[in-house]
Amino acid sequence: MRALDHQLTRDLDRLEQEARALEESPEQRREWTDAVVAFGHGVIDGLDARKAWDPSEGVGEALRALGVPEHPTALERVLDIVRDEVDGPGLQPASGGHLGYIPGGGIYPGALGDYIAAVTNRYAGVRYAGPGAVAVENLMLRWLRDTLGLPPTAHGTLTSGGSIATLVAFCAARDGAGVRARDVERCVVYTTSQAHHCVKKALVIAGLGEAVQHAIPLDDHYRMNVAALRARVRADRAEGLRPFLLVGTAGTTDTGALDPLAALADVAEEESLWFHVDAAYGGAFVLVDALRPRFAGLERADSIVVDPHKGLFLPYGTGAVLVRDARHLAPSHAHRGAYLQDATDLFDEPSPADLSPELTRHFRGLRMWLPLVLHGVARFRAALHEKHLLALYFRERAVALGFEVGPAPDLSVVLFRWAPADGDANGFNRALLGHVLDDGRVFLSSTTIDGVFWLRVAILCFRTHRDRVDHVLGVLERVTRGR
Repeated sequence: MRALDHQLTRDLDRLEQEARALEESPEQRREWTDAVVAFGHGVIDGLDARKAWDPSEGVGEALRALGVPEHPTALERVLDIVRDEVDGPGLQPASGGHLGYIPGGGIYPGALGDYIAAVTNRYAGVRYAGPGAVAVENLMLRWLRDTLGLPPTAHGTLTSGGSIATLVAFCAARDGAGVRARDVERCVVYTTSQAHHCVKKALVIAGLGEAVQHAIPLDDHYRMNVAALRARVRADRAEGLRPFLLVGTAGTTDTGALDPLAALADVAEEESLWFHVDAAYGGAFVLVDALRPRFAGLERADSIVVDPHKGLFLPYGTGAVLVRDARHLAPSHAHRGAYLQDATDLFDEPSPADLSPELTRHFRGLRMWLPLVLHGVARFRAALHEKHLLALYFRERAVALGFEVGPAPDLSVVLFRWAPADGDANGFNRALLGHVLDDGRVFLSSTTIDGVFWLRVAILCFRTHRDRVDHVLGVLERVTRGR
């Protein structure tokens, strides 16, 4: 027994010495930190000189050759790989030239918040374990609640993005309306063809995939047609179905349109529907005084999704969901294991783990709180107002160049296309998009609505200013004038 004890202590001493190497010396930490911070500054400082779109495949030969080594690798080599094979190819989301999808930008203090969150490694799931971390997240949620106009009864959780946020909202809708598995096939969900595809995903995951799903027709501005909605709900009731969930959108991905939220809220109230609003893209624009009236009715929603990594320019992985009556969240998510029997704070200061599918979760609150307190809300408000005005500017200039355009932008997305006198208009616009992408200074995307191929400019990155918009207009002018 003594020999065994001796061998055990020798093994422990040997392994401890090796394991302690994971605790770097202060000098090593500073060296690595200085190198990584310098790398980060190089990325940001070099954005203006870089293309927003690099079509190279990014084979990643050095990345694959390194793999996961058994022994340490020099940080210099690692940063070279990140620069050339991770941050190099494809779309550059941090660039002011990202005008394609719904950009955000990754504002720098958000990275500092992530650094602090990672170094402190605070657990933000249960208040008992991380009261300060949970307080920061709840502070952010209450600020969003007040900004969006919801009552004090509303609460929610920060999520990885709009998809998980939508899932949380639909689980609350299901449980709040008392929908059981046996009821699903009779329940009806109302959306439009412009609803984000995460809506269908969330319905399936929440066990609502077999519900009747109606895509309500759109009006000329790609907004839900309220008269058609009313008629459909009444017809469904007459057929013995159970109208259940109405999904409106405050800023569609394709066109940036805002559904008529106040009118939809009226229908939801009259017909006892759960009214959900997808404001993932558009929600932050309520900060702009000139645009806030367009969101009338948002404050009447039963649940709202908003993505701070879009309209508040935060790093990817920052979504949020708010539910008007927060009590509907706990039945789906407040489940505790025996090992958490000491954590008895469910109805004191809400714990995020009781309000979403996540137990272990990133401390997202700091990446949101730090930029807001360091910059102040007024700067975000100004940036959002600028993006809306840039969209109006782009549309006006595009018309002057002879482009066909979609409706005036509710927010910051503009549809446009060239209508040639003859030939394949869709094919011409595909080629036109190719010319823009070949230039690379800006990145645009496209969509197809009712068989028509549209180019779209989505102006939301905080680094996008008039010079970038003028550049893409110049590319479009050169291509169309030279045809």
